[in-house]
Amino acid sequence: MAEVYNWQIGREMEYPYAESRPEKQWGAVFDINKCIACQTCTLSCKTTWTHGEGQEHMFWNNVETKPYGSHPLEWDKEILDRLGVQEWTEEDGEYVYEGDTIFEANDVDWEEMAPDDDPENIHGQDIEGYRPDDEDWAHPNIGEDEPTGEAIESDTHIPEGEEHPTWFFYLPRLCNHCSFAGCAGGCPIQAVYKRQEDGIVLIDEESCQAFQECVRACPYGKSIFNPEKGNSQKCVGCYPKVEQGLVPQCFENCLGKIRQHGWINPPEEADSSNPIDYLVHDAEVALPLYPQLGLEPNVYYIPPINVPDDYLVQMFGPRVTEAKETYQAARRGDEEYRKLRGLIHLMGSTEWRVEEFEVTDEEAIGYDGDGSTVARVPMEEPQYERDRFDEDNDAYRLDIA
Repeated sequence: MAEVYNWQIGREMEYPYAESRPEKQWGAVFDINKCIACQTCTLSCKTTWTHGEGQEHMFWNNVETKPYGSHPLEWDKEILDRLGVQEWTEEDGEYVYEGDTIFEANDVDWEEMAPDDDPENIHGQDIEGYRPDDEDWAHPNIGEDEPTGEAIESDTHIPEGEEHPTWFFYLPRLCNHCSFAGCAGGCPIQAVYKRQEDGIVLIDEESCQAFQECVRACPYGKSIFNPEKGNSQKCVGCYPKVEQGLVPQCFENCLGKIRQHGWINPPEEADSSNPIDYLVHDAEVALPLYPQLGLEPNVYYIPPINVPDDYLVQMFGPRVTEAKETYQAARRGDEEYRKLRGLIHLMGSTEWRVEEFEVTDEEAIGYDGDGSTVARVPMEEPQYERDRFDEDNDAYRLDIA
């Protein structure tokens, strides 16, 4: 069978095509703890890319409230139910996923299913997946701000004993530009391809013949059919901006500054001065979304610190507890994690792609691909205390109630 190595699940796995990694891989890290679900990212993408006819239901970027929100409806519950309960094993700190990925669940011999010139050989049908119904795309804000759960330990400004008994969190989502993309593996005519220069996954819309196998094979619900144009469409990673050294629209317009865009390398090629590599491989604070699906997604998340681990492990894999502890240590100001804290400060501070960074005694500095400084942020924000009463203007400047 065709096999590729997926480092996120710690083993080789089956896939329709031979492994062929790009020269550079588009990557991203989102700090969920800072997301306020303002949907500015969603609207910046919508007004740029999906404002045409047939795209009314499309949100290439969306923000869901977990655990009850999802767009398309119940996309994650659907694929998890199909795969069933799956297990990870751990030995000497290394984790291996023992269950089936979406490419393995149906026991396909991918070498025998090699694509040919006959589009009727829709080999992608053997990838475990489903195609959402039209109604599933009609509720992009379902479950918004709906909480769940019981009392959990607080690590916020809320005093001990006064914690909220419930929780929810916001999950911003876009195409993961996966290393082993389900949409590419599912397309019977190979209209979906991965750019060699940056790893962005695109659909050749002129070649697309509307089989919608990419829609069915993408477990994240990010390949979407346009009924007006008669082809599938998806997030393009804002490649026109990426080619100019800029970050994508949803990154630039993020008010919470939760997003870091750059390049992600495999673990054996990790560069500690590269922000994405540092967050994923060195600090191990950023984790992939549903790694057990087998696509090796390239959008990573710093998990929310006020959500029970048992829920988050299913979503981000077995390293959740350690990632949360590391993030909390940086947040407290532990000196050991000063570099991480500086990089978290640096996130979202510039429209230019930060490809290298350093943290000094006073500030965190970001550099572009040419080594030019594109961002500087202080390690400690300056604070000013104003007088409660402004005598010059005969006005109270602070709340005195």
